Amino acid sequence: MLEKIRTEKLRVGMYVILPLSWFIHPFLKNRFSITSEQQIRQMLDCGITEVTVDLSRSTVFEDNEPADRIEQERVPTSIVPDELREAIHDNKLSLPEKANAVHKHSIMMIKRLMEAPTAENIGETKKGIYDVVDLILSDDAISYHLTRITSHDYYTYTHSVSVGVLAVSLSKEMFKRSSSHDMHELGAGFFLHDLGKIFVDETILNKPGKLTDVEMKQIRRHPALGYRILNKTNQLTNECATVVLQHHERDDGKGYPKGLRGSEIHEYGRICSLADVYDALTSERPYRKKLKPFDALKLMKDEMIHHFQRELFEQFVLMLSKPWEDRDPEKSVK
Repeated sequence: MLEKIRTEKLRVGMYVILPLSWFIHPFLKNRFSITSEQQIRQMLDCGITEVTVDLSRSTVFEDNEPADRIEQERVPTSIVPDELREAIHDNKLSLPEKANAVHKHSIMMIKRLMEAPTAENIGETKKGIYDVVDLILSDDAISYHLTRITSHDYYTYTHSVSVGVLAVSLSKEMFKRSSSHDMHELGAGFFLHDLGKIFVDETILNKPGKLTDVEMKQIRRHPALGYRILNKTNQLTNECATVVLQHHERDDGKGYPKGLRGSEIHEYGRICSLADVYDALTSERPYRKKLKPFDALKLMKDEMIHHFQRELFEQFVLMLSKPWEDRDPEKSVK
């Protein structure tokens, strides 16, 4: 239910739809829930005198509610779940339990970020990603189990985590702990590669049928939008910029947004592209059933190999097909 409301009458908890482009006002989204009085003042400072409020998505506190309940509800949720850091450092969990917990709470972290992608929240999310990257780099066992988790859905936040895990794990195999790469920022780029999709209509992202030319044009804006978000919030690094802008480029030059080909595509972009396609194929989609890992890799080899650098694809297959016995140092001791 939508209703026009004068800006000065807005209240914390209302879900607003702003009438201006997000490049003009100071907010990162045109649609969001008001979490502070300062946001209302910022709208007034921008000359926004009236906004549309979606009452069905608003949470407005009544005057007769207990004060302690109001304060409790208004306390912002931490972007990085405490459970994520607890799982990372909990050595009592079995390997599958630890991997599943890290994956689950990483998804919650990215979901919270996409609901409120402020500069502060992006910075905090990066710190959480750094912790996950360190875990993958330091623990081959967890890396193995994390890369075996496939999502049952294809929400942007679940996809982002799966791609992040796969891409960091492949980078670990490729770079062999080389000091030439900032793995923290590279990991941040992988986990945040689809951040620009917060500006793409969900009906387009989840459409079960073929996209129209107009809808495809909207989809193809998300790399540039992700770049702008990170740049606007002062969270853009060379690694993040490369991954966010190039993860849909293809080796044959038929990707987007720039149609780069061959050596024009940075290795970071190539790595993310592989992980992105693989996770898309092995996740449930509105228009297609998920494929088993072997079938997804076979499809990528038989029908999509021109999208990727062949040597990198082979390294990706080796990483996913290597049996656990070849990775377990205890089992390798004679």
